[in-house]
Amino acid sequence: MNGFSVTGTDTDVGKTVFSAALAGYLDGWYWKPVQAGIADGTDAERVAALSGLPRDRILPEAYRLTTPCSPHRAAQIDGVTIADGPLALPKNRPLVVEGAGGALVPLRDDLTVADQMARWGLPAIVVARTTLGTINHTLMTIEVLKARGVAVHGVAFVGEGNADSEATICRIGGVRHLGRLPIINPIDQHSLRRSFAERIEL
Repeated sequence: MNGFSVTGTDTDVGKTVFSAALAGYLDGWYWKPVQAGIADGTDAERVAALSGLPRDRILPEAYRLTTPCSPHRAAQIDGVTIADGPLALPKNRPLVVEGAGGALVPLRDDLTVADQMARWGLPAIVVARTTLGTINHTLMTIEVLKARGVAVHGVAFVGEGNADSEATICRIGGVRHLGRLPIINPIDQHSLRRSFAERIEL
């Protein structure tokens, strides 16, 4: 298995926690190429704490941008241009690549996360909320990815169960329902690993 790219329907939807669980489950490598906002810790640091992977399996970011905002703007603030070369997919396999924000978040004016996911060629997993608005946000994300030729492996939900919304998304979107992670509190490696094994079917 080559791995997956992971995107969300929004910021703070749970894709970092899901990515940590997925990378640990695959006994693979994790990479978040563009990190925007570092003052409160990075997603790579959180994955290192939750995945159970050796620290050298958490690959360094291509770009560590100071401001927690859209990467294109965070790069402008830092005086950085996000170039194609550093975004090239590492050779480590299986690899979990976490995008920044949602699928249409711009990395620069001519490149969105979804565009870059198409270049990587990995199957995509969409992480979605179960709360109000999820049908619209998730179906739009699926359409954006498919329009760029990205193979959508399925949707993984995070939150309290909402059987009708989850089924509607997968039926209309024509994608697999991979399962649902509850909000885990407190969360650590063991509780996350157990919940992923019990509730997610790749």
